[in-house]
Amino acid sequence: MSTNYSVSLERILREFGFETLHLPSEPSELYVTSQDVNRPGLLLAGRDDYFDPARIQILGLSEMEFLKTKTAGEQAQALERLTSRKPAGVLITRNLACPENLLALCKTYGVPLLRTEESTSSCMSALIYFLGTELAERVTRHGVLVEVYGEGVLIVGDSGVGKSETAIELIKRGHRLIADDAVEIRRVSAKALVGSAPDNIRHFIEVRGIGIINARRIFGMGAVKLTEKIDLVVQLEPWDPEKVYDRMGLDDVHTSIMGVQVPVAIVPVKPGRNLAVIIEVAAMNNRQKKMGYNAARELLQHLGIEEEAGAYEEQTEVW
Repeated sequence: MSTNYSVSLERILREFGFETLHLPSEPSELYVTSQDVNRPGLLLAGRDDYFDPARIQILGLSEMEFLKTKTAGEQAQALERLTSRKPAGVLITRNLACPENLLALCKTYGVPLLRTEESTSSCMSALIYFLGTELAERVTRHGVLVEVYGEGVLIVGDSGVGKSETAIELIKRGHRLIADDAVEIRRVSAKALVGSAPDNIRHFIEVRGIGIINARRIFGMGAVKLTEKIDLVVQLEPWDPEKVYDRMGLDDVHTSIMGVQVPVAIVPVKPGRNLAVIIEVAAMNNRQKKMGYNAARELLQHLGIEEEAGAYEEQTEVW
């Protein structure tokens, strides 16, 4: 069963600084549940098919100029069609003057009325991105999320395998921590995942033998980050001498997280291996692959060896 998420109007006002022309109640008590926004031109013209009142309705220059072509009565009817459906909010862009009857109707039907000086297109783009992130489908997974050379690396593995210790070493090498132990993953688009830490454990790391530390306090603000996209999953597992590990990197291994395919690197752990350096190399190598370069394939070409027909893209489950 899908979960419906919401974001308070107070959070939106704090993020964008919209001017409030009317609020039916405290902004902390008003919520938006739709990731989409709408320009209600068709509704103002009399067509109300498929109108979604859960969306914020944006009135830009086109809508305002259209209303000016109508008589006072027709304009009042058009605006009442909009406000009587009690949308999540009405936002006027470009700092345009608000029609008096619109303000009165918003008060009558209890509709939030906002205004911004931003242009319509830029405002819509920023608002859609913000709502898409805040209202995205999400799951929480056990692991550590770090930013390494601009790549979001999700480190997973059994408890005690060394995820947090590796994260600390990466922080000391100049990389940044996003989340430890619990990573909240949001599906912000069909091809993108963004990870963050739950508010109550943000910046904290558990190190066995030492306890809980605050990475921001110890290493400074430059050692932490609030969110990061997930570009690579690194699965740490105890070294198994009976298992044959990939030594060439020809086979692409992926895992599915909420329907998004993410590359996976399986790294065996044993004494003497510098996991932080290995993860740094894995992040840089993953970036090269995204840019179309594969070192293993180039080596085979230099050796005059054809790539085996058995090379394939493998699916694995990391949780």
